[in-house]
Amino acid sequence: MASELFSVLVEVRLRQGIADPQGATIERALPALGLTGVTGVRAGKAFRFDIAAADDADALAQATVVADRLLANPVIEESSVTVSPAKQVV
Repeated sequence: MASELFSVLVEVRLRQGIADPQGATIERALPALGLTGVTGVRAGKAFRFDIAAADDADALAQATVVADRLLANPVIEESSVTVSPAKQVV
């Protein structure tokens, strides 16, 4: 079975109810920049990588394992995984 290349985006953020001091600091700094009305700021991190898989379902399954086992701490963080066909470089 041939493999295709998929682009993966994993977004990791603190679970609801977990204190987010970085997000709070950003939110407090926004009015000094003239940006008012912004609330609920939550900081997180994003990981991008390519993965070879048989199809998009397989790519999603593999990327979810990477996110759950390596990229996010399941006790305090949650992650979301997005998979799309990789752009071919000519």
